[in-house]
Amino acid sequence: MQGILYEEPSIWLFLMVTVLMGGWAAWMTGSACAETWRGLPQTWAYLVLLGCGVRFIHFALFEGTLLSPHYYLVDTVVLLLIGTTAWRAARARQMTTQYWWLYQRTGPLSWAKRPEPLSSRPGSS
Repeated sequence: MQGILYEEPSIWLFLMVTVLMGGWAAWMTGSACAETWRGLPQTWAYLVLLGCGVRFIHFALFEGTLLSPHYYLVDTVVLLLIGTTAWRAARARQMTTQYWWLYQRTGPLSWAKRPEPLSSRPGSS
């Protein structure tokens, strides 16, 4: 996989910088965008910029190639996957807590319209 997914001599550098550090920032970006009602295209724009930052960390700390379209694309795809998952999880939580009478949670990343709207919160009498 060395040379295809990462250029460093060890996969641990790729996992630490791109997946761990960049993934954490992507998760926080996706969550923040969902919680402030920003759309998915705007979230993707932020994550593309974050990909530039992750590529710079590879360059500045580990002597990676700064202007490499191949490795930038790999880093950005990883960030887009993590950030989009975070956006979807936060939006599902947001829709089912803020509009509890209209929507119910159907999974960690999804919600569905209730068959009949509720008049009081579930679990309260």
